[in-house]
Amino acid sequence: MKNEHKYRSWVEVDLDNFIGNLNEIKRLIGPQVNFLQTVKADAYGHGAIEISNIALKNGAAMLGVANADEGVQLRISGITAPIIILGPSTESEIDDIIKYKLTPSVSDTAFAQKLQKKLKITDKRLPVHIEVDTGMGRGGTIYDEALQVIGEISSHGNISIEGIFSHLASSEEMLPENNRQWLLFSNLLEELKKAGINIPLRHMANSGAILNYPPFHLDLVRPGIMTYGVHPSVSTVGKASLSPVMAFKTSIVLLKDFPAGYGIGYGSTYKTKRKTRIATIPVGYGDGYGWILSNSGEALISGRRAPVIGRVSMDLCTIDVTHIPDCRIGDEVVLLGSQGNEYISADEIAEKAKTISYEVLCALGKRAPRVFIQRGKADAVEPRLRRIYIPDEEKSISRIDNIIRHCFQARTSNDELGDAIYYEMFETLFGKEDRQLELRSCFSYNIEIAAFPQTDKKVASSASYFQVTANISYKKTISDNIFMIGCALDNRQLAALLEDPHCEYRWLLGGGESLDTARDFNVESVRIDGENIPIIAAKKTDRGYEVWCGDEKLKSKINQEVKIEIKIVTKKAKSNNIFPVYLVYPTRGVDITVNYEKAALKNMRVQSFFAGRNPAPSITSSKGKFIKINVSDNQWIFPTSGAIFIWDN
Repeated sequence: MKNEHKYRSWVEVDLDNFIGNLNEIKRLIGPQVNFLQTVKADAYGHGAIEISNIALKNGAAMLGVANADEGVQLRISGITAPIIILGPSTESEIDDIIKYKLTPSVSDTAFAQKLQKKLKITDKRLPVHIEVDTGMGRGGTIYDEALQVIGEISSHGNISIEGIFSHLASSEEMLPENNRQWLLFSNLLEELKKAGINIPLRHMANSGAILNYPPFHLDLVRPGIMTYGVHPSVSTVGKASLSPVMAFKTSIVLLKDFPAGYGIGYGSTYKTKRKTRIATIPVGYGDGYGWILSNSGEALISGRRAPVIGRVSMDLCTIDVTHIPDCRIGDEVVLLGSQGNEYISADEIAEKAKTISYEVLCALGKRAPRVFIQRGKADAVEPRLRRIYIPDEEKSISRIDNIIRHCFQARTSNDELGDAIYYEMFETLFGKEDRQLELRSCFSYNIEIAAFPQTDKKVASSASYFQVTANISYKKTISDNIFMIGCALDNRQLAALLEDPHCEYRWLLGGGESLDTARDFNVESVRIDGENIPIIAAKKTDRGYEVWCGDEKLKSKINQEVKIEIKIVTKKAKSNNIFPVYLVYPTRGVDITVNYEKAALKNMRVQSFFAGRNPAPSITSSKGKFIKINVSDNQWIFPTSGAIFIWDN
C-alpha cells in the first residue's frame, strides 16, 4: 500500500483472484447452470457490497444473504439484482422483505400466511424459495411434509414459488449421507412434476457439492467459500484451481529489547529465555485474531515467519523478531496471506485456533478497512465498521439529499442557485420516500400537427381543433407487467398522475372547454420490444382519464431494460398556440420533432430549456414543415427540461 493509504491494520481483497475463482466455477458447472453468489456475513468478511457488484458483473444470477438486514444493506447500496435470504425469515422482517423486494426462504406455512397477508394489503407479489430439510436438521420444512407445504404456499395469490432447495450436511466429503439427501430431494422433485407443480429454480449444491457431486448442480449452484479461494476440505484441493482473495495486514508500532526471564503480556504466560527483541502490532481478539492463538500464532515480517508470544489481548499482540534484526517500526506484518516466499493460509490459522476457515475469514479484521485490489491498484477503500452499519433510512435519504444539494452549490459556485436547482429538480420529483428514480434513454418524440379530418362526424366543431398524432418511444427498466397511460385536463390532475408509480406516460389535454378525455384522447397502440401490448381497461377518474395496459408475458421482462413505443391521437384547440414537451425523468439522448406542414401554422419557433452538462441541444428546421431538437444518446438531460413550440394565430 501507498504510505498515505496505510492504516493500523487493513484487509486486502484481491478482486482479480476473486474473478478468477468465479471463472473456475463457471468452467466446472458449464453454461447451462447459473450460480448464486453467497455474500452472507459481509461476504465471509470480504465486503458484501463490493463482492456482490463484481460477482454480478461476472455472471452471478443472484445473491444469497443470511437475513433481511444484509439484503437491505445491498439494496441501499444500489444493487437491484435478485437477493435470496437463505435462512428462515422472521415475521418482523416481512415489511423490509416487501419494501426492498427481497426473496425469502420459506420453511413453514405460518410464515407464508403472514407474508401473504401483508402482500395482499400492499397489492404486491413476491417470489419465494422453499427450503426442504433432507438431512441437515436445521432450516427447511421436513421432507415428509414438503409436498403438502408447497401445495398450501402455492395457493397464496400474492406469492409465487420461484425456487426450491436443500442443503447438504457434509458436502465437503464423499459420504453416503450426501447420496441419501440427494435421493430424497430428487424424489420430491419427481413428485412435484407428477403433481403438475413447476418450480423454475432447483438448487442443492454449495461449494463442496460443486466439486464433489456434479450431478447435484441442477439449475443453480450456491458457491461460497470456494469463491474466496479456500477449498471446502483438503480432499477437494485437486478438483479446482483457486486463488486466495483475502489478506490481513498490519504494521509494527513498537520495537523493544528484553532481557532473559522477562514476562510478556497478560499473566506473563511467556517469559523470554534469552535477550529478545519483540515487535508490538495493533491487532488483537477485538480484530478477530483469536485469543486461542496466544503463544501459537505466526506472522510474516520481511518475508520470514515470526511467532506470536504471550497472550493475544483485545487490541495488541507481541511477536518475537529477534531473528529479523533489520525490521523497523512501520514495517508491514502479514497475519493472513503471503509475503515473499512465505504464505499463511486461513486453513493454517483455523487448525491452530481449533476452528474452521469459514470462521477465520468472517472474523479477521473486523475493525479494519477493506482495501480492494484490482489490476495491481488499490483504488477502492471502504472505511472501518461500514460492514455492520446500516443507516436509518430517513437519515440516509437526508444525507444523500444534502450531498446532492452541496454538489449543485459547488458546481454552480452559488449557494442560492444550487438550492434552486436542487429543490426544483429533486425535491419536487423525487422527494417522496416511495418514489423510485427512473432513468430513460433514447427518448424519441415525433409529433404531427394537422388539420382535423372533416370526415369525423363525432365533433361538430372540428374546424376549431387540430389533430395531433404523437409517436413516443424510449428505453427504460420496467418494474411491473401492468401500467397506465394518463390524460389530464388540468395541472391538478397532471400532478396526481405523476404521483402514481404505475403511470408510464401522461398527457395534458388543455385549451378547449368542450374537450372530453374519453372521446378526444386515443391511445392507438402500445408496443414493448416490438410486440403489441393490449389495452385492458379505460376509465375516467378524479385525476383524469386512465388507459391501462398489460400482459402476462411482460413478467419475464421485469427488471430488464425494454423499448416502449406509444402512439397517441388526440386534439388541440386552435385558439391555443403553444405546444409544450417536458422531460420529467433523467433521460439520456433526446430526439423531438414537430411536423406542422399539414396544419399550415405560421412562424413556428421553439424555446428550449435543457439542464445537463451540455444544455444547448442541436436544433434544425425547415420553414413551414418541421422543427427538430436533438441531444446525442451519450448525454444525460436532467428532469424539468423540455421545449415549448410556439406559432402565430
